[in-house]
Amino acid sequence: MNENTTHANPSKNRTPRHRAREFALQGLYQWLLNNEPSSTVAKNIRQAHGFDKADGEYFASLLNGTISTSLELREAIAPLIDRSIAELSPIEHGVLLLGAYELKNQPDIPYRVVINEAVELTKSFGGIDGHKYVNGVLDKLAGKLRPEEVAADARR
Repeated sequence: MNENTTHANPSKNRTPRHRAREFALQGLYQWLLNNEPSSTVAKNIRQAHGFDKADGEYFASLLNGTISTSLELREAIAPLIDRSIAELSPIEHGVLLLGAYELKNQPDIPYRVVINEAVELTKSFGGIDGHKYVNGVLDKLAGKLRPEEVAADARR
C-alpha cells in the first residue's frame, strides 16, 4: 500500500472470507488516510480487481461495522497498546480495528481464527514485525472481550 510495505506471496487458497478481510482492510486504509464516507470507500473497493472472488456481504459488514463503531473499537484497543492510536501505522491501525470488530461482533468465529487472520493480513500488507505487535494486542483484547472462550482454550 506504500513503498515501505512488504508483500508476502498471496496464498492461492484464500477463501472468500479472507479476501473480504483483505478488501475491508484496503477500505479501512483508504478511510483512515482520506476520511471519506464508508459508502464512497465501499464503492471504490468493489471496483477493485479480484473483488468478485470475495464474500461481498461479509466485506460490507466488516467495512461498515468497523467504520461505524471505530470510536468504540479504538477505546477498547487504546489501553492495550504502547503508543497513541495516532502513532500506529495505517495498516496496524486498520488491522487492529478490523480484528477488534470481529472479536466483538462475530462470536461465531473462534478468537484464534480472528487473530490468525489479522496476523496474516499484517504479514501481507504491513511492516516487517507488525504482525507480532498485532498478535499481542489482539490476544490481550480477546482475553477482555471473550474471557470464557480464551479460558476454555487455555484448559485444552
